[in-house]
Amino acid sequence: MRSRSAILFATLSAFTVGLFLLDLAVGAVRIPLGDVWAALTGGDCPQATAKIVLNIRLIKAVVALLAGAALSVSGLQMQTLFRNPLAGPYVLGISSGASLGVALVVLAGVGSSVGIATAAWAGAATVLLVIAAVGHRIKDIMVILILGMMFSSGVGAVVQILQYLSKEEALKAFVVWTMGSLGDVTVPQLAVLVPSVAVGLLLAVWTIKPLNLLLFGEEYAVTMGLNIRRSRGLLFLSTTLLAGTVTAFCGPIGFIGLAMPHVARMLFRNGDHRVLVPGTLLSGAAVLLLCDLVSKLFTLPVNAITALLGIPIVVWVVLRNKSFTA
Repeated sequence: MRSRSAILFATLSAFTVGLFLLDLAVGAVRIPLGDVWAALTGGDCPQATAKIVLNIRLIKAVVALLAGAALSVSGLQMQTLFRNPLAGPYVLGISSGASLGVALVVLAGVGSSVGIATAAWAGAATVLLVIAAVGHRIKDIMVILILGMMFSSGVGAVVQILQYLSKEEALKAFVVWTMGSLGDVTVPQLAVLVPSVAVGLLLAVWTIKPLNLLLFGEEYAVTMGLNIRRSRGLLFLSTTLLAGTVTAFCGPIGFIGLAMPHVARMLFRNGDHRVLVPGTLLSGAAVLLLCDLVSKLFTLPVNAITALLGIPIVVWVVLRNKSFTA
């Protein structure tokens, strides 16, 4: 089992690196992989090529890598915490909460990088805390799922009202943001996104043991000495940083957080989060890089690609878990 997991990790890592380099080569101007490597390592390549690779495509590829990893890991955390195979930042309304925070800032015309991120974190955390409070009282995971969708719809209605009342320029900026994009992140925004996602992922690694204990239920976890309140707080903080930050700078990107944990479970055939967390991280990073490649090749929005990829996986999960039990 360990050798199989090691082989899978090595294969996924190599696949991710290959997709990352390919993402730098593919675009409106095709660049040979040799020139891409030369641009990255400071070798001999045309100056125009180096500018395209380093100033445009590298930023977008890094964003795709981080966004895929962040959304996937946050989805895994939510599925384990709520013991719901259909939980995820998009389905539970966490991304919608982040969207509301961004809407309040962008439509008000005060959209600095730190302001957008802070608003997204606040919105995501608010929705997550409401769902957690409901989940503490109601154990039926189907009810929690429906409530999450209702919160998402309610938040969407508030955002529509804000759009109706906003000025034309602010409205245009927000509508473009709602389409989801990996290529609109600037260097100052990247300086906020990278450390925020890094801290969220470190917290996810820190909570691997609590996640393993929560697989058997909260009562069992308590008997094993787990501080439920502290563990929930760390999981909420991690998810808020991961899902909230990505939503703030890339817009709402659906299905990655919901689908990728199941892909990792299928690949590794292991429920241990010591395997699932890094496996989900690599799977999500690789798949979003692949989606970015496809979106560039066919000139399609990345959200459309993630939906087409994620919907069959969600259908498979529903058919496999007819009783909606984790």
